[in-house]
Amino acid sequence: MVLHVSADNCTDEVTTLLAFLEEQRKGIRNALGGLTDEQAATTPSASELSLSGLLKHVTEVEQNWLALAGCDIPPVERTEADWNESFRLIPEKGETVESKLAQWAEVAAKGAEFSRSADLNSTFSLPEAPWFPKEDVSLRWVLLRLITEMGRHAGHADIIRESLDGKNSYELGE
Repeated sequence: MVLHVSADNCTDEVTTLLAFLEEQRKGIRNALGGLTDEQAATTPSASELSLSGLLKHVTEVEQNWLALAGCDIPPVERTEADWNESFRLIPEKGETVESKLAQWAEVAAKGAEFSRSADLNSTFSLPEAPWFPKEDVSLRWVLLRLITEMGRHAGHADIIRESLDGKNSYELGE
């Protein structure tokens, strides 16, 4: 199945942004297709990234950006000490690929509902951190940021999956 955004699902700005975001999410989900939790935790390259770690990371990233934008969703709190936990599933906490996919679907649904009801031009300040812009950002900016983030990690997911068994997200389409 080829992943694409068509003119049919791009009828207005919010719908278009959400369609492009979903296209990138789908690439990450597809890369996990047919793998066990153990296979998804494999790190087949010099990087420490695994498919399940990417899944957890993108779920938390999306949840935190939406919380910052004002969506009624709790942020994921992380300390420097537990930062590495954001890139690996913790089975002792009940984390599985299936549970993270379900959590991500809930985050995405809440984000879509919020985005459809909010003003894309409304701005808000970000916390002080070296990785955040200093100026206020809009919900539109957050959606574009999420598309970029998901696209970057969809590429990582493809490389990791191809390293495991030669398959890519297009072949594994849902």
